[in-house]
Amino acid sequence: MSLQAALLLPMIGMIFLTFGIMAWMLKLRYQAVLKDGLNPRYFKLYKGEKLPEYLVKVTQHYENLLEMPVFFYVAVLLLIALKISDPFYVVLSWVFFLTRLLHTYIHTTNNKVKQRKNVFIVSTLVLMILWVRICIDVLSL
Repeated sequence: MSLQAALLLPMIGMIFLTFGIMAWMLKLRYQAVLKDGLNPRYFKLYKGEKLPEYLVKVTQHYENLLEMPVFFYVAVLLLIALKISDPFYVVLSWVFFLTRLLHTYIHTTNNKVKQRKNVFIVSTLVLMILWVRICIDVLSL
């Protein structure tokens, strides 16, 4: 497998992680309406009622997966478009994906804020290192 193709695997993992959390969130929304009595009108403007905690956690995490990881997707696509290959990028991409996977587990289960914060910081630092390295390589072209 080429390094370019190897870069795609953690990106695909992030995409499927996001789809998985989205599906779980939709399932929990139906549960909140059908079993826990949440008025479906809540979803018209997303206000007016208090959501159950289990749904708040997963919804917040889904939103989180649509924020910082966007910089990861752009980085991987930029590397592929510019045909920049380096095992360092592959390693950083896998570390980013694995830390985001761990962040997902922590946030959607025990939700221990200190653990979640530490993993989030590591994933953010990895992403920053990835972008600094891209800048260095692009300036060297």
